Amino acid sequence: MITASHLSRAFGKVRAVDDVSLRVEAGEIYGLVGPDGAGKTTFIRLLCNALRADAGEATIAGFSAARQPELARAQIGYLSQRFSLYEELTVLENLRFFAEVRGLPAREWRPRCMDILKFVGLDAFSGRRARELSGGMKQKLGLAAALVHRPRIILLDEPTTGVDPLTRQDFWQLIIRLVSEEGVAVLVSTPYMDEASRCARIGFLHRGKLLTEGAPSQLRAMLQGRVVELAGQPLRELRRVAGQDAGIENVQMFGDRLHLRVMPGKADEVIARLAQQTAGAAFQVSRLRAVPPQLEDVFIALSGDADGALKIPGGIDRPDTGAHP
Repeated sequence: MITASHLSRAFGKVRAVDDVSLRVEAGEIYGLVGPDGAGKTTFIRLLCNALRADAGEATIAGFSAARQPELARAQIGYLSQRFSLYEELTVLENLRFFAEVRGLPAREWRPRCMDILKFVGLDAFSGRRARELSGGMKQKLGLAAALVHRPRIILLDEPTTGVDPLTRQDFWQLIIRLVSEEGVAVLVSTPYMDEASRCARIGFLHRGKLLTEGAPSQLRAMLQGRVVELAGQPLRELRRVAGQDAGIENVQMFGDRLHLRVMPGKADEVIARLAQQTAGAAFQVSRLRAVPPQLEDVFIALSGDADGALKIPGGIDRPDTGAHP
């Protein structure tokens, strides 16, 4: 449903999207993950031809985004980061506007709008002005507007940024239902690793480059047996001691604990050494153990490679993103 082939876009000397290739199938949720400035929004805008690519090509449900923009856009429902509907219109008036813009005749737009409002849980608020909605309700209205014309592809640009955890959960349940019931293809950008874990496949984007992609379980397997958790007091001193160990490649803060990325096959040795070095009265160690890697661990390992050609010792090399099994 979505095919990007070697897409690139630069703004001056900054390569916002740098030779990115990926595919998204019908009935699949693909998560594009990366920090602010990684190029996620630019990539999505290239897909819907809101920006023109400097190089490469995107096809949407078989239509070229560059050569057949209107046919391609007709397949897309797009939800941007910022609320972009009309604040002075009611919920239903906003949906009616977008339904009519998309060409739905009068006999179709009202039942379709009411069905969509019920689906997103806003049917009881159809007469409320958009400016009176909460942040989470505005995102649901934005999703409803994106769905009103029955698109085959949904593009979501950080849809849950700034909303509360419960609303995030509700929003993701809607997306999962949408995929299971209608078989649409969803590409969602997010900085949240817990959201990324809900996706069928993930692509890690960093400085415009797609570092690697795969199912969450496949990506976590890249660091299997190589993450040690260390918790205790004083944490700053524990971090200093861990950073001096020759078997440790990286030390990162994870809330009130440390995650240590160790060299392949060195976890037991590192744990034994740290246990000995922190056995004195100066330290209070509450946890020192190998733990399953998290997606955050994998992304930190990948993004630590400056040229984007990371090879994790004992792990999986960066795949050819132009081809997929």
